[in-house]
Amino acid sequence: MGKNTTVNEELLKDDLYQAVNGEWLKTAVIPADKATTGGFADLSDKIEETLMADFQAMLDLKVTPDTPEMAEFIKYYHLASDFTTRDQAGFEPAKKYLDQVLALKDLKQWQEKLPELFLAGYDSPVVLYVSPDMKDTKHYALHADVPSLFLPDKTYYTKDNEQAQALLQVLQQMLTELFKKAGYADDFSQKTIAQALAYDAKLAPFQKDSTERADYVKSYNKYSFSDFEKFSTHLDFSQIVTGLVGEVPEKVIVTEPKYFEALDQLVNPENFAELRSWLFVKTMLDLTGFLSDEIRVLGGTYSRALSGSKEAMKPQKAAYYLASNQYSQVVGLYYAHKYFGKKAKADVYQMVEKMIAVYKKRLQENTWLSENTRKKAIVKLDALGINVGYPDKLDPLYQKYKVDPKLNLVDNTVNFTKIAMKRHYERLHEEVDRTRWEMPAHMVNAYYHPSFNVIVFPAAILQAPFYSLTQSSSANYGGIGAVIAHEISHAFDNNGAQFDEHGNLFNWWTEDDLTHFQNLAQEMIAQFDGLETTAGPVNGKLVVSENIADAGGLSCALEAAKSEPDADLREFFINWARIWGLKSSLEREKLLLAIDVHAPHVLRANIQPRNLADFYTVFGVKPGDGMYLAPEKRIHIW
Repeated sequence: MGKNTTVNEELLKDDLYQAVNGEWLKTAVIPADKATTGGFADLSDKIEETLMADFQAMLDLKVTPDTPEMAEFIKYYHLASDFTTRDQAGFEPAKKYLDQVLALKDLKQWQEKLPELFLAGYDSPVVLYVSPDMKDTKHYALHADVPSLFLPDKTYYTKDNEQAQALLQVLQQMLTELFKKAGYADDFSQKTIAQALAYDAKLAPFQKDSTERADYVKSYNKYSFSDFEKFSTHLDFSQIVTGLVGEVPEKVIVTEPKYFEALDQLVNPENFAELRSWLFVKTMLDLTGFLSDEIRVLGGTYSRALSGSKEAMKPQKAAYYLASNQYSQVVGLYYAHKYFGKKAKADVYQMVEKMIAVYKKRLQENTWLSENTRKKAIVKLDALGINVGYPDKLDPLYQKYKVDPKLNLVDNTVNFTKIAMKRHYERLHEEVDRTRWEMPAHMVNAYYHPSFNVIVFPAAILQAPFYSLTQSSSANYGGIGAVIAHEISHAFDNNGAQFDEHGNLFNWWTEDDLTHFQNLAQEMIAQFDGLETTAGPVNGKLVVSENIADAGGLSCALEAAKSEPDADLREFFINWARIWGLKSSLEREKLLLAIDVHAPHVLRANIQPRNLADFYTVFGVKPGDGMYLAPEKRIHIW
């Protein structure tokens, strides 16, 4: 994408995205083992290539790892890369973990072993985890959540969903072949697969769909532990939770009460056989990627059908992702220290500060907020934390990951899972560590964390076309500047606006201000709802928070770009369109349309500029042009 500089001048007034990316799209080829190319994906591919070369040199003993954690990572990577050993072992390393599921005779025995199973990373129809309490973010709370389903979302389980039928067929066929490779008898295989799919279908109606989950504030439902226990007459939650965290906490945050209200229907002695089959299949799917190459490739058939990838990754690349995911922060710090300069970090940090200043000015001059709400919004903005590049220190957890060369890849991985899960549950008794990063530095992404009121920009995204010291300031503002302001805007989107400066869920709005804001959010929903794409129509409600962030981000980045002495707004808008240049499989586009809170990339490039007066001036867009939107239909929130 960085080489794509051809702009179709005739198209600029009708389709900004095609004008900037059209020539590239004609020749762009999606890698056979991926579902996308361009934009974010290109940067990820480049990092993958760079790090694989670096780590291969360490595997070949040409370069010595410079930290103990990196040395352990290379040992683990070696295990993951040793397909000779993995192929010889076949399914055997997974058998003892599958046998543990088969050994469960009834619900009572499963419940007694649940703490041990949770710590080993087994799935469960009840998910218990530790996370900051949204209303008291200095402290952690125990949360009760729902499990992931085989299909991507609850909506796939409706009878008229043709896509779901095709996917289930692929899943069923893949599982049948996996059971055969594992040496299980046909009658056992057919019965287990049928029971697992039937149980999964029973769970789906009681879960939220992606649109409901996008309103994440509604996932905060606090119950006293005694009230939480009432959700099940068959499970002893007191015994389970004490086994995990050493005590019975005062409260539990339940993400989806409707699901837990149905728990007696879903988890009971009568349907335990189905539940166990579901656990068995889930465990098998979790383990296939760690086994022989043949089983790894076979076990990825369903996910490739979902994404539209034409073929599996080559063995060494698969080993790289497996190992780097296990040691993500170790790999991230290696990447950041070697490839991300201090000059770039300082420059980007300065851009973030400038963007916050622009936002502050806008809040100060805002005409629809009352003075009280406006002051509180500025307090929140002043308290916003900024993380650029990489964390200051490595999570001590990685010091505990010691590879045992006598054990196989699966056993080492399960041991690491036990270490990580034990540490995870221990956090319930500690104050929240706000310095922990949730993304490694080599990940091409960025985020805003509402409970910490912090924005985070990993090193990997801070490169062209998003950002470069050799690009003009306007191009940088149209790229990384808009991304920075987008993340700041999340502090004031329909979800983020419900958290205060400390990250606590707290309504700091007057009733009139909140109503006005919600009406503006509704306009944003309407602007996108039903827009047609090659994969189908857009669900405006699902993508509203990201669209509010895009609108605020692009608008604020534009103001910052205009303040620079070398401002070139044409470059600003062209680079905005360029960063969204992406070619994806139709399968992936359909999947994202159903479950992703971001609008399709074409619409992100084209819709938001139409809301900005400067866009019309720069490109001479007039009524009748494809990019024209009547002034009264243009939306301005921040």
